[in-house]
Amino acid sequence: MGERWNGDGTHLHGRIPGHGHDHHHTPDRPEIPGHDPRDHHHPPGGTAPGTETPTADRRTEHRHAPHAEPHAAPHHRHRHNGRGLRHRLAHLLRPHSHDAADRVDAAMESSAEGLRTLWVSLLVLGATAAAQAVIAALSGSVALLGDTVHNVADALTAVPLGVAFLLGRRAANRSYTYGYGRAEDLAGVAVVLAVAASSLVAGWTAVQRLLDPEPVGHLWAVAAAALAGCAGNEWVARYRIATGRRIGSAALVADGLHARTDGLTSLAVLLGAGGSALGWRYADPVVGLLITVAILGVLRGTVREVGRRLMDAVDPALLDAAERELAAVDGVRGVGAVRMRWIGHALRAEADVVVDRTLTVVAGHQVAEAAERALIRAVPRLLAATVHIDHAPAETV
Repeated sequence: MGERWNGDGTHLHGRIPGHGHDHHHTPDRPEIPGHDPRDHHHPPGGTAPGTETPTADRRTEHRHAPHAEPHAAPHHRHRHNGRGLRHRLAHLLRPHSHDAADRVDAAMESSAEGLRTLWVSLLVLGATAAAQAVIAALSGSVALLGDTVHNVADALTAVPLGVAFLLGRRAANRSYTYGYGRAEDLAGVAVVLAVAASSLVAGWTAVQRLLDPEPVGHLWAVAAAALAGCAGNEWVARYRIATGRRIGSAALVADGLHARTDGLTSLAVLLGAGGSALGWRYADPVVGLLITVAILGVLRGTVREVGRRLMDAVDPALLDAAERELAAVDGVRGVGAVRMRWIGHALRAEADVVVDRTLTVVAGHQVAEAAERALIRAVPRLLAATVHIDHAPAETV
């Protein structure tokens, strides 16, 4: 079977017998806060999905109940909002637009919360780094200087991420048909470069001080600055990680883990100050080198994660969950290829399913909708799914 669809997800009627059915749908997503679902098109009420499919030929015995929703009204497009009184009020007060450029999905709306988190963390880390820089200049502590440089680099990663979140809120167009979510991946490259630069500066300074050691003054001030750096980074880490998990931003979660590592390096500065207080003249530059190694460890993990995003890698467990849910949909006889990719902090999926060759157009459409809803339920942060339906081949005697 084959169906044609407009760019905004509405169905173009007129079928070509014998071809597959591509159906695109972005139903309500209660898992993503603030989600503004996409318009979608429903056929009139008809045969429940799978009612014409011989159960003996199904690939999977266990099936969920049909998920088709009856509609008494003729063809129409409408918008769904999340559950609860607040969502219903927002639905009533928000202007209803059917222009694709005016639609804002959950990934775009969650970017506002991501931006707020970035700017707050930028202020906190900026204030912490400024205090550390003053004490590092007065005390001559290379370890504290390296920690300060790293904290500054960590604070500045908010800038490319903020730009990426702003771009991600722009609507898709004919040039960028999937939107601007990939800007978040480019921001990840900028984060990698910032971490690499901070490791070079910290390492170079530590080597110079190791070759020409100098006494460290104001040890109590250095210790206090190290504790302040640890506290500031840990607070920012928790804030970023919590927000990143809530809105589904892997980049923000990774940046939070980066801040947590910075907090641990601040504790290393405290150890360097203790070694200097005990009279070991090389304590400060040695700790500075240890901080450089820690930064390189963070860099390695960041490069791996950013590289996976750029190569469209996903957790195989997500595919397993999607395939199980698709196989359990009433009317699905088999599951073909399932593909997923991250675009910004939201997932998109494509799936091929096989249905009985005697299924009608309406029944096949309903099976596709049920399959899409199953995918949305099974996969966290899945924003949209495209299901392609193939008829089972004729059985040969």
